[in-house]
Amino acid sequence: MSDGNIFNLLGTAFDPSQHQPHTEPPEAQLRDAMMRAGVRPPKELVFDGALHRFATGKKAGDLSGWYIAHDDKLPAGCFGDWREGVTVNWRADIGRELTIAEQMAHTRRVADMKAQRERELMERRETAADKAADVWEAAAQASDDHPYLARKGVMAHGLRVAGDGRLIAPVFIGGELTSLQYIAGDGSKLFLKGGAIAGGCWLIGETQGAGTVYVCEGVATGFTLHEVTGCPVAITFSAGNMAPAGRAIRERLGMAVSMVVVADNDEPDSKGVQRGQVEGAKAAEAVGGRLVVSPVEGTDVNDFVQGGGDLLALLAPQVQTEGWLINSDDFASVPQAILWSIKGWLPQDALIMVHGPSGSGKTFVVLDMVLHAAAGLPHWCGFKVNPGPVVYLAGEGHQGLRARIAAWKRHNQVANIKNAWVSRTGCDLNTPDGYQLALEAIRALPVIPATLVVDTLHRFLKGDENSAQDAKTMIDACTALSREFGCTVILVHHTGVNEDAQHRARGSSAWRGALDVELSIVPGKEAGDPLTIIQRKQKDAELLEPMFMRLTKVDLDWIDEDGDRVSSVVATLVDADDVERQTQREGKLEGKSRKLFEDAFMAVGRLSNGVPFVSAAAWNEWTKTQPWDNDGKRRRVLSEAKKLLIDSGYLGANKSMDISSKTTSRRSLCRYASATPKKALFGLFGFTCFEQSEQKNIRKINDLRMCSACCSD
Repeated sequence: MSDGNIFNLLGTAFDPSQHQPHTEPPEAQLRDAMMRAGVRPPKELVFDGALHRFATGKKAGDLSGWYIAHDDKLPAGCFGDWREGVTVNWRADIGRELTIAEQMAHTRRVADMKAQRERELMERRETAADKAADVWEAAAQASDDHPYLARKGVMAHGLRVAGDGRLIAPVFIGGELTSLQYIAGDGSKLFLKGGAIAGGCWLIGETQGAGTVYVCEGVATGFTLHEVTGCPVAITFSAGNMAPAGRAIRERLGMAVSMVVVADNDEPDSKGVQRGQVEGAKAAEAVGGRLVVSPVEGTDVNDFVQGGGDLLALLAPQVQTEGWLINSDDFASVPQAILWSIKGWLPQDALIMVHGPSGSGKTFVVLDMVLHAAAGLPHWCGFKVNPGPVVYLAGEGHQGLRARIAAWKRHNQVANIKNAWVSRTGCDLNTPDGYQLALEAIRALPVIPATLVVDTLHRFLKGDENSAQDAKTMIDACTALSREFGCTVILVHHTGVNEDAQHRARGSSAWRGALDVELSIVPGKEAGDPLTIIQRKQKDAELLEPMFMRLTKVDLDWIDEDGDRVSSVVATLVDADDVERQTQREGKLEGKSRKLFEDAFMAVGRLSNGVPFVSAAAWNEWTKTQPWDNDGKRRRVLSEAKKLLIDSGYLGANKSMDISSKTTSRRSLCRYASATPKKALFGLFGFTCFEQSEQKNIRKINDLRMCSACCSD
């Protein structure tokens, strides 16, 4: 072997160039990355860590392109197009995997570049916004005879004119003027340097009470749409900005407004992409609206109208209207029975709310209802079930929900529920993004749902449930989904906090007005007591009698992390006659318990702050003077009476015996024969003298007697 020579195992000389991967220079890699992202790179790329702006070639003089590039051991940077809302982080391929130290250094650099970019961008936008306000304030109103407007055949609609004769259109984001677009007589356009565009638009026309809002790219297109239709129009200034600007309009106006995206029919670019149609489709999906495209390639709808096209016909929804209106006699001649998912309880194609206090069992009841339909079981609690697919949008408690469904399957001996789907997360259903997520996910299912459950409403609502406006956006979203799929929508919601609000849903009264059916879940007074399902509203049918269910434990074949068996509960029917008999028994028991207290009060009680009072010790000792089969029964009856009367609200218990309560007159309270006390106070610990010395503790029952001062008015 010669000195300084290296051989590989095959005996040939080692050539480093044959063993190292070939990589392009950083400048070439960055240029290629820009082109792949749709950003036309500048002629020269400078790796100095500074922010550089350049023209992308899409608009003359529009320096919307930008980049930051560092050149050291690991060339990296970021680039984008402010006008199109494009931002890309970039790192050169150095032909090998990065070390951990290099990865950490690169991560820090990316964060630093992002902060630098955001600082400079914010400064530029603030400066541009100030300048835009000054220019807009100083500019004169444009006239309809401006060369550009005359050529396009549209009016000025609030445009202004710069000193050099160019038209000025404003760009607003969140109601704030952020930039301007200058339009020359020949149609060339230029944005104010540094102004924010992404997500912004110019909304012309009155949106209050509008049924339809159009979204388009250019000013002339927007003016044409407004003049022909009279509807408000959002001018977004670029194809790529239609989606973000449209989303902002949708969030502002809600789901009740129909939105139509009108896209330019652009000629294909070098890659065969027709940008106007592609971005228009994205925007229509983002706002949940229709897409209309100018019918002639290379034109917009202004060109279409200028050429004699019928814009109203182009914009009209392609729907079949024949037979939509029917004569009232024909309409009334054929009876239409109510179609039910569960007869008497859940009608088809309806908006339903099931509400109850937290922990009342409302989710168990709703699951039991809809899973009967999804599993194809013929009856629910004796009521006929029409089977149908179910989509359950679950906003919380997914681990518990798994166990509940598994328990239901086990209890009802159902091996598979093939027609039920559950969401993995919640979403803001009354926003464009949330609505679109639910819409597209349901569309992707192999079946059309018959029932859609939203559990709970609070987890799927963006906004304030007490606000009628926010409630309306949610109602509109649910109504739109119901119409889209022809399904029933069930909202699971909480009741109000106050005691007098337990029979109604929490929040705005707009909820109840929109409902076809309203069901209340009323929990039992004690653990283990049946819950009650009450029909509060049935818009098109008679209200049925309340029904009773109990939460029954079901053991699963699951083992938790501690090795214990997992269990859940299911809602099971309780016979109404059994509940009635139990109620009657409890009523009789409460009557006997009241008499036990009132007899004790007459013998050893007193008034405390005008309220009947018997100490625990005194009541206990007094019962010993009464006839009992045995002392065990006496203690049991006394204990049950205390608990029953306290739970029912007849008695109040307080450790320090200083609670006041509503009361009638002393005469009616102290005289057993004249009236029964409305509310009594019962001291759990000890008792106090009721005569002249309130400080003296009485230890002998014989010393307890009615106070003449209390018994006389």
